[in-house]
Amino acid sequence: MQKVFGFIREARAELKKVTWPGKQQVWYSTLVVIFVTLLVAVYLGIVDMALTGVFSRVIG
Repeated sequence: MQKVFGFIREARAELKKVTWPGKQQVWYSTLVVIFVTLLVAVYLGIVDMALTGVFSRVIG
């Protein structure tokens, strides 16, 4: 049981050392993630359509 309490104590001490991001930084990071996700989705959609067209001509 001592190990568990020691772990919790150490974890709390480490969490006090963390520099948490501000609200604005979190907002901008979220926008970047959404933008990159949409960009990758569009890219993969274009590649999928191109490969579908190529393979349908080769097979069909």
